[in-house]
Amino acid sequence: MSSDPSPAAGDTDDRSLAFRLYDLATGDDDARLCRDIADGQCREQPRSFLIQVLAQALSKTGDALSDSKVVLPWLLGAVGAPVHLVGMLVPIRESLALMPQILIGGVIRHFPVRKGFWVAGSLVEGLCVILMGVVAAAGLRDAAAGWAIVGLLVVFSLARGVASIAAKDTLGKTVSKGRRGRVSGYAATASGLIAAGVGLYFVLSPENARPDWLLYAVIIAAGVSWFLAAATFAMINEYPGATEGGRGIDDLVRDQVMLLVRDRELQKFLAARALMISTALAGPIYVSLAQRETGQALDGLGWLVIASGLAGALSSSFWGALSDRSSRLTMALAAALAGVLGAGVLASLSGIPAVTGSIAFYAAVLFVLGIAHAGVRIGRKTHVVDLAGGDRKAEYVALSNTVIGVLLLVMGALISVLLGFGLETGIAALSALAIAGAVMALAMKHVQG
Repeated sequence: MSSDPSPAAGDTDDRSLAFRLYDLATGDDDARLCRDIADGQCREQPRSFLIQVLAQALSKTGDALSDSKVVLPWLLGAVGAPVHLVGMLVPIRESLALMPQILIGGVIRHFPVRKGFWVAGSLVEGLCVILMGVVAAAGLRDAAAGWAIVGLLVVFSLARGVASIAAKDTLGKTVSKGRRGRVSGYAATASGLIAAGVGLYFVLSPENARPDWLLYAVIIAAGVSWFLAAATFAMINEYPGATEGGRGIDDLVRDQVMLLVRDRELQKFLAARALMISTALAGPIYVSLAQRETGQALDGLGWLVIASGLAGALSSSFWGALSDRSSRLTMALAAALAGVLGAGVLASLSGIPAVTGSIAFYAAVLFVLGIAHAGVRIGRKTHVVDLAGGDRKAEYVALSNTVIGVLLLVMGALISVLLGFGLETGIAALSALAIAGAVMALAMKHVQG
């Protein structure tokens, strides 16, 4: 274990500032202890911590302003795309970012420095989102516009898969256990505040101050934020890591399958995470429900964006700190919250229809769902990195994400079938899955000890 990565006399002022900000952000008496990273990397930890908070805040801002659960469904409606394309957004966005990672993890292992994969992936993500806004602003409409946006989302998601595994591997190499959850937590708080500010403008500005092209401009700005994130992440001073895991595809797949078969705790984690997919799939259903009950005015989108943004801003730092203490408890509490929310929505629809006709009701629903989903995401990211240990984080992340990607497509197809029986049926099914996920999370091992 390394300790006290204090700057030596003569270090630059910006490095000293990094240490002061890092101490302020972490706040613990042992904030400079490094539990599972190399000595040299430990000395860089304060600067690495701050850079990754900023880079993730920028990329998460892009995520929030082009959210596949809220904003992209609204964009498809604005260009007159077929309704069935809305149901494809979340499964494509999530599964195609996850499924290739078992192969990506092996490729990344060939390279001792891996931050470049995150930089390249983020540049592609940003370009795809910018082009989505350009497609709409250029006047393309109906099915052609919808399929163009979905096609760009496919490329975006594949690039995101590269960036995702590189981000976790770099985080595991540069920030010590007990600090990683706070990187995601602080970044999500910052991005949530920005998204909430944009939504507030939609709500408060007069109608003539929010023309149709404003939505397209916001999406283009979301893409630009990924470019800024890539430039920021490139400044990390990442030390070379082990490359023994860089193997051929046949060997890689065989070893990953054996890892899944042997590791009981990984199996439990995957079962819990699979059930918690429900928190991601529920968002578009609640948005569709809001549109069905209240209409599609742009100020309504503003309320939903505010709710989603504030949920991340107000809860992510809490979830991050809690996940550094117990990631399994974080996952369980968050999933249970999502399940209880669904039951409450169904009860309201049948018992107090006057309330469910207001956009404020659905903003509140998305706010609570956003809190729950933030907890699930931060908890499971922290859990898999801390569960892996050593220098095998990339393999654990790649394997888990690939398995979940396949299951996401399966669950997305099943939920689409259930939606044929009504939005309420889909909400009921997803709420039950979330509760089951909470129970499974409590059966997992405590990995922060």
